[in-house]
Amino acid sequence: MDLDIPGLPFPLRAYGPDGHWSHEDGVLTGWAGPRQDRFVPPTGEALDPVCDAPRLLGAPEGDFQLIARVTVGFTASFDAGVLYVHAGERAWAKLCLEYSPDVPTVCTVVTRGHSDDANSFTVDGNSVWLRVSRTGRAFAFHASRDGERWTFVRLFTLGDGKESGAALIGFMTQSPMGEGCAVTYDRIQYRSHWPRDLRDGS
Repeated sequence: MDLDIPGLPFPLRAYGPDGHWSHEDGVLTGWAGPRQDRFVPPTGEALDPVCDAPRLLGAPEGDFQLIARVTVGFTASFDAGVLYVHAGERAWAKLCLEYSPDVPTVCTVVTRGHSDDANSFTVDGNSVWLRVSRTGRAFAFHASRDGERWTFVRLFTLGDGKESGAALIGFMTQSPMGEGCAVTYDRIQYRSHWPRDLRDGS
């Protein structure tokens, strides 16, 4: 399934399990099914082939920022709405609003062979603004409670410049412990430049 969203200069394609993706009146909606997630435990050796989650991804060119307000219908621990970066089967990253495990929290996962896992800050309610940015081979994650002042969360790479430049970017839903959850993304914006400063709130 391909989906065009006004304001994004690239089409989005669905990957993984069926996320029942739809876009109407500026709101993108996706669904995670029971026990769907993408995570390669650092204590384990392999990603279970059935361990997957719905993703809707496209291929931007050059420097960019992708911004969305994410709202999650939390029902179980680790339910999350995600902005997702994919550079390879074992090279990807997630910026999540996650029930972690019982408080809405901005979390990140960067996978280079195996996944790490880090919590940033908690959120009142079930919505937050998320932003993923790229310049060259570097990616940055930010989050915001109001869509105006941004908190720096993470700066990282996923490999050499070729892998980063060809990365797919977009949206993911997950419900690793639960029976599924719904996620909406609105106020979706795309900017064709890197943030002016990663740490000044802009």
